Amino acid sequence: MNTMTIKQDSATASKIKGSIVVVGPGIMLGAHITPRSRTYIEKADLVFYCCPMLVRDWITTLNPNTRNLGEYYGIEKDRRITYREMVDAMLAAVRDGLKVVAVFYGHPGVFAWSTHKVIEEARAEGYTAHMEPGISADACLYADMGIDPARYGCQSYETSQFMFYQRKIDPTAYLLLWQPAHAGDTQIKNQPSTPAQRQVLVDLLCETYPAEHQVALYKAPFLPMDKPSIRWFALQDFASIDIDLVETLVIPPAQKMQFNQSIMNKLHALNQ
Repeated sequence: MNTMTIKQDSATASKIKGSIVVVGPGIMLGAHITPRSRTYIEKADLVFYCCPMLVRDWITTLNPNTRNLGEYYGIEKDRRITYREMVDAMLAAVRDGLKVVAVFYGHPGVFAWSTHKVIEEARAEGYTAHMEPGISADACLYADMGIDPARYGCQSYETSQFMFYQRKIDPTAYLLLWQPAHAGDTQIKNQPSTPAQRQVLVDLLCETYPAEHQVALYKAPFLPMDKPSIRWFALQDFASIDIDLVETLVIPPAQKMQFNQSIMNKLHALNQ
C-alpha cells in the first residue's frame, strides 16, 4: 500500500468517525437537561459550549474536555463574524475525527444561527450531525405567565427584525418580542440599544396598540430557588425602563377576536 492510499484511508476513517450533536441544557441550571443530551455530553471527545458561566462550570463536571465558544464575542465586534467563527471552530474538530457535542443555552435551535449552520455544513461534508431539543425560554414563559399560545394565537419575532421589516400585527393575539434590549441594533454588536432606539419601537407599536396598554418584561428563573421575573408597565414607558439582556417583551391582546361568519356558513353548509 503506497503513501497516497494510506492518507486516503486515514481521511476516510476520520470522516466516518467525526460527528456533531448540538444539545441544549434548558434554562434552569441542571434541572432542564434531558437524560439523552446529558449522555451525549458525557461521552463526547470534545464539548463546545455557549452558556452562562455557572452552566459552563456545571458542564465541565460532566466532561472536562471543553472549549468556550464565548471567547469569540467582542463588545464592538459584529455578531455575524462571531457566529461564523463558532461554526468554523466546531467543524474543524469534526474534521479532525472527533465526536463533538455543542451545548447552547436553552433550546439550541432557538436564536442560535451557528447551531443550524454547523449541522447543515457538517452534513454537506458527509458527517453525522443532528440537534437534540431543549427547554426554551418561551416554554418557560408559557408556564410562568399562564399563557396558552393556542387560546388567542401567538406572534413571535426577534425585536430588531420586527422593526426592520414590515410586519402585519394581529392585536387580537399575543405578541412576543425577543431580545428587546437590542431593539433597533443596526450594527449587530453585542451591546444594548439606547433609549432613543427603543422609543422607535414604542412609536411603531403604538400604531397598533394604545400607549397605555399594559405589557410585560419576562425573565425565566435560572436557579432552582429563583422565581420568574414579570414586570408590568404601560407600553409608552418601555423606552425609559432598564432592561436585562435576556428579558422578553410580552404584549397581550388589545382587541377581541372577530368571528368569521362567512367561513362558518360555508362549514355548516358542508356538514348538512
